[in-house]
Amino acid sequence: MFLTTLVTNPVFFLRYIVIIIISITLHELAHGYAAMSQGDDTPKRAGHITLNPVVHMGVESLIFLCIAGISWGQMPVNPYKFRNGRISDIWVSAAGPLSNLALGFIFITLLLIYYDSALLSKDFLYLAARINLTLFLLNMLPIPPLDGFSIFSNIFPSLKQLQSTPLGIFGLMIIFLIPGFGGALIMISDSIIQSLISWRFSLF
Repeated sequence: MFLTTLVTNPVFFLRYIVIIIISITLHELAHGYAAMSQGDDTPKRAGHITLNPVVHMGVESLIFLCIAGISWGQMPVNPYKFRNGRISDIWVSAAGPLSNLALGFIFITLLLIYYDSALLSKDFLYLAARINLTLFLLNMLPIPPLDGFSIFSNIFPSLKQLQSTPLGIFGLMIIFLIPGFGGALIMISDSIIQSLISWRFSLF
């Protein structure tokens, strides 16, 4: 149980919670701003254009994050208001994961140019980069209700019918039950970070 980390490694626990909350909040805001750029004012009318994580994640998600280390968010959008149909839907769906990808590279950049300090340690920056790259990889999987499914189902409309079936929940359960699957995503993220660090130092 992730909650035990609060006792065994409280610094990691707090860092992880803070990074996840920030990352999911910005992920959902990216969806919201992308939707508004495509003609849908639903995020603004619903009060979701805010930095308040409770609005995006909900109390249940925040509690589950502290207990199990897993969380989720939601941004209300109305695809019927998008001005460019499927293209808009793809852009809005991709905006969230792309925000995590961007955050990952921002934290990697900070990791390369900053020294340890009381406010931002290299361990914090590395963890933030790893989490955001992993969130990008996870959300791009073509499994409902993940963003990747929305993207692929707009490219291949025949997949849309799977969105309202139990397949998505079953798929997510399989992902989290497969030994090492989460670890594989983290390994990919670590490889990206280490490659960029090695590339940077090879230039000097």
